[in-house]
Formats: sequence, structure tokens, C-alpha cells
Amino acid sequence: MAMVSMVTRWQLNVDRGPGWLFVRVRPPSDSLEVVFDLAGQIWAVLANHLTYRLVLKMDEVKYMPSALIGQLVLLQKRVHEHDGVLRLCGLSARCQQVLRLCRLSDGLPNYEDRVEAVLGHFPSQPR
Repeated sequence: MAMVSMVTRWQLNVDRGPGWLFVRVRPPSDSLEVVFDLAGQIWAVLANHLTYRLVLKMDEVKYMPSALIGQLVLLQKRVHEHDGVLRLCGLSARCQQVLRLCRLSDGLPNYEDRVEAVLGHFPSQPR
């Protein structure tokens, strides 16, 4: 798993899977720090790996300020323009509620973990 440091103290832990990129978003301990070009930083990682199927692991994000929501929407639009997929996983109940209130939960779907995110709405099949 590679770690990408950003211009701010936000960090990205990157893990590559078959056909997917998994990025854990790690905010700084000071949760009030402004989100600076998160979408651009993640987009650069996607372009570097030449894949546009992305699961953002958001389990360490405790607050969903409007600046972060804006960056997620921007990233979702960029990914969609390249026929890609963006899925979130591990959002706290509070963050999920914020996305629902903003009517973004359909465009930024959240899943329990990265396996469910990759499978999407299809339940696992018994073997």
C-alpha cells in the first residue's frame, strides 16, 4: 500500500486491486483544516494507475464539511466523464446522514467495506 502526502496534511493510502483502485482518505488530526484540491490529488492517482474504478475508504473521516462534499462531487463528475465508477465505503452514520440531507447518497453510494463496494448492488452468490 503506497501513501501519498498531499499539499495539506490530508493523506491518501493507495492500494491497487484487479480493475479497481482503493484509496483510504486520512484527514489530519485537526479536523478543521481546509480540504485543498482533494479531487485533484485523487484524480492524479487515478491517472497514474490508468484506472477509473475507485473505492474511497472513508472510515477515518468523522466530519463532512461542505468543502469535502464539493471535492467528492467534483471527483465523481470527473470519474463519470471517463466511464468510471466511484464508490465510498466506511462512512460514519453522521457522514451518511449529511450526504442524504444533500441528496447525494445516490450519486455517492456508501458501502460497508471495499468488497461490498466492488460488488455494488449485487449480493454475493453462493458457490
